[in-house]
Amino acid sequence: MRSIPLSALSAALALATAAALSQEPTRDAAPDPAAGTEHSGHGAAAVAGEAAATDDHAEHSAGTTVPGSLGTYPMSRDASGTSWQPEASPMQGYHGRFQGEGGPEVFRDETEPGAHFMIDAFLTAVHTDSTDSPRGDNDSFVQSMAMMMLQAPVGPGTLGLRGMFSLDPTLVGDDGYPLLFQTGETADGATLLIDRQHPHDLFMELAATYSAPIGDSASVFGYGALAGEPALGPVTFMHRASGLVNPEAPLSHHWLDSTHISFGVLTGGVVLGKIKLEASAFNGREPDENRYDIEIEPYDSWSARATWNPTPDWSTQVSYGSLEQPERLEPGVDIERTTLSAMYHHELAVGWWQTTLAVGRNEKQPGSSTDAWLLESAIELRGATTLFARAESVDEAELLPEGDPLHHQIFRVQKLGLGAARDFRMFRVGVLSAGIVYNWHFVPQALEPSYGGDPGSWLIFVRWSEP
Repeated sequence: MRSIPLSALSAALALATAAALSQEPTRDAAPDPAAGTEHSGHGAAAVAGEAAATDDHAEHSAGTTVPGSLGTYPMSRDASGTSWQPEASPMQGYHGRFQGEGGPEVFRDETEPGAHFMIDAFLTAVHTDSTDSPRGDNDSFVQSMAMMMLQAPVGPGTLGLRGMFSLDPTLVGDDGYPLLFQTGETADGATLLIDRQHPHDLFMELAATYSAPIGDSASVFGYGALAGEPALGPVTFMHRASGLVNPEAPLSHHWLDSTHISFGVLTGGVVLGKIKLEASAFNGREPDENRYDIEIEPYDSWSARATWNPTPDWSTQVSYGSLEQPERLEPGVDIERTTLSAMYHHELAVGWWQTTLAVGRNEKQPGSSTDAWLLESAIELRGATTLFARAESVDEAELLPEGDPLHHQIFRVQKLGLGAARDFRMFRVGVLSAGIVYNWHFVPQALEPSYGGDPGSWLIFVRWSEP
C-alpha cells in the first residue's frame, strides 16, 4: 500500500503558516477601524450595533464579559453542543443583547449582560468534480445552515435555548454529494452511501441548557435536546474555525463527530475553571433516510468527555462512547468509540491561525477496530483571505459493495486537500466568499482497479453568510 509519511502531510500544512508565524502576535491590539466591526471574517464575531449596550467586538478583543452557556467563562469558549474550543477563537454569528430604553434592570453591572442572542446563517453553492477516478462524479449543490441562540439569567443560573436547521435534504438531495473514500448512512434505507457524503437533517439541533454557579469559577450544567450533540468527540467540523471554510466533510467524520445530530440527548456535567467533565445518555442510532422528521427512539447509548483548556489558545479533549447499533444497515453491531483532540488558536499580526489535530477509533462489537486521524489548519489574513488545508488517514472497510471479494477488508486511505477563499463584504447584506479546493487521494494498490492511481478532485464554491 502506498502511504504518505506523516511528516510530509504536516509539511504541507506548515507551508501555509510559515509566513504568518513570522509576525509578532497582537492579541491586545485594538481592532482596525477600517476593517469594520460587524464581521471579522469566517466565523468571526459580528456585533449587534443598536441592540447592544456596549461594543461586543471590543469586548471580545479584550476578553468578552458575556458568560458562556455552561459557566462564568467567556462565551467564545463555547462551540457545538457542549463542546469547548480555544477561548481565543473568533465567535460565530451576529451577537446582540435585548435592551430597552435606558437599560433593563437585569443590567446590574458590566459583567451581567442580561439576555443575549446569536444568529448565524450561510448558503454555499458548490460545484465538485472527482471524475479523475472511475468511482468519482461531478455535481452542483447548495449547502445551508441557520443557527439561533437565546441566553438569559434565570434564577441563580443561566438558561439557553438553541435551534439549528439545514435545507440540505432539499438543496443537496437524498443521496448527498460526491466525496471519494467517504462512507456512512443511506439514501434509501437499504443501500450504504459509498463515495458520497450524506446530507444533514432539517433539524440539526433543538436544545436547551441550564447552568448554575457553585463557586467563583465552578458550575454545574444540564443539556437536553430533541436533536443535538452528546459529549463525544471534538468540536463538530462545521463549527471549528480550522475547518468551517472547507465545504467538504472530513473523511474522519464517522470516527470523530458523527453523533452531532442525535435524536435525543441528555447531558450533565461540571465546570471547574479550565476543566469540564460531562456525561451523556442518548439515542445512538444515526439518522435514517427521512431527513425532515424528528426520530423518537430509546436512550440506549452513553458517553463521557473530559475537556481541558489550559490557556486561551488551547482546547484539548478525550472522550469515550458506547453506541448501540448506530449503523441502521448493521443491526446487532455496537460501536465503542474513543476520541482525542487538541485545538490551537493564535492571533497574528496579519489575522489568526487555528489548527486541529484529532484521532478516533471505532471498535465494532462484534467486529474489528478501525482508526482515523485528522490534521487541519486555516489562516485568515487581514479578515479577507483564508488559506486552509486538511490531511486525513482513515481505515475504511465499506468501500467495496457486497459480493466483491474484498468486501469488508480494511484499507487505509489517505487524502490531502488545500484551498483558499476570499471575502467580499456587502454592506448590510452579508459577506460573499469565493473559494477553491484541490484534493489528492492516495489509493492502496488493491483498490487501484476501482479508484485508479492516486486520483485528484477539485471543487469551487461561493458562500453567502450573515453580515
